[in-house]
Amino acid sequence: MNFDLTPEQDQLRDAVRALGRRYGHDYFVTKAKAGEHTTELWTEAGRLGYLGVNIPTEYGGGGGGITELAIVCEELAAAGCPLLLLVVSPAIAATVIARHGTEEQRKRFLPGFADGSLKVVFAITEPEAGSNFHRLGTVARRDGDDWLLSGRKCYISGVDEAQYVLVVARTEDASTGKLKPALFVVPTDAPGLTRSKLDMEIVSPENQFLLYLDDVRLPADALVGESLDAGLPALFAGLNPERITVAAMGAGTGRYAIERASEYTATRKVWGGRTIGSHQGVAHPLAHAAVQVELARLMILKAASLYDAGRDLEAGVSGNMAKYAAGEAAALAVDTAVQVLGGAGMTTEYGVATLLGAVRAGRIAPVSREMILNFVAQHVLGQDKSY
Repeated sequence: MNFDLTPEQDQLRDAVRALGRRYGHDYFVTKAKAGEHTTELWTEAGRLGYLGVNIPTEYGGGGGGITELAIVCEELAAAGCPLLLLVVSPAIAATVIARHGTEEQRKRFLPGFADGSLKVVFAITEPEAGSNFHRLGTVARRDGDDWLLSGRKCYISGVDEAQYVLVVARTEDASTGKLKPALFVVPTDAPGLTRSKLDMEIVSPENQFLLYLDDVRLPADALVGESLDAGLPALFAGLNPERITVAAMGAGTGRYAIERASEYTATRKVWGGRTIGSHQGVAHPLAHAAVQVELARLMILKAASLYDAGRDLEAGVSGNMAKYAAGEAAALAVDTAVQVLGGAGMTTEYGVATLLGAVRAGRIAPVSREMILNFVAQHVLGQDKSY
């Protein structure tokens, strides 16, 4: 059993870390508070090939897998720049199209994913159904050769930055009459598609939206895959990378918070000239948080390795566990960092309280900790389904 990254993966980690530190958390926060996007960082990361590490080489990518993309997500977050669009565009949308799109769709979209010139966001969650695709209210119906989409989506990230939205809808199976999931690539400027920004208590350059689809007309080739049968496999193809890369972003955020706090506690001296980090009441909580983050990183590596090996069922279990562990560890790390910094921890200058909202959201989205526990209880422990 080898826990070492390959030399190429180590080089990628070092290069992305250097890029992230050139921008840093001050850049991230300044952009977020100004209502702007991290366009410069995204563009440079794309030019350097970091956004397309998981795209096949024949479409302009790096030929790696979710392991490499998780490295990019973690290292940018560890530099104080957790980019949510890395999850929804390269991890979810690009993976879905690479694995289940038609060849024409791969040629059309993947080169843009690879160089960062194309952003495609993901829309599954709905006001009534949440992310339960069995009860989605967004429906696609045939109108000649075209499709018409109607419904609502909520908490959709980055719509104002993207050219397309990958929408999960339900279609009627002509042979059975039953509704089944299907994915559609919808231009963000399509007639009938409107959006409303959600006000969130999170410091982030990426905005959240409600989407309204009112008979949005799409051509036949907007359907991902050759037929409706591709819908369910395509949907699940994107969910494991989503969980793994969200976990990686959480682990990176936890590392960032612990590093900031450790630098402070190792130099701050009060009451007799000893650093506050020499006191166990300060050092032990930080050490505990560091242990939790490192454990989460191990599960992320396992999940990504399983996914890249094509072991999807095992990757589903490990990906959910990684997301759970990283969500808890990131929230613990940021909260601990704020606590040990005292009043300084609540200032913008020290750059940890600005992450409180994001890490709290990481225990909820894209799947809540409670639903992950339901999943583990059912699929690992053999318990009856509870919902």
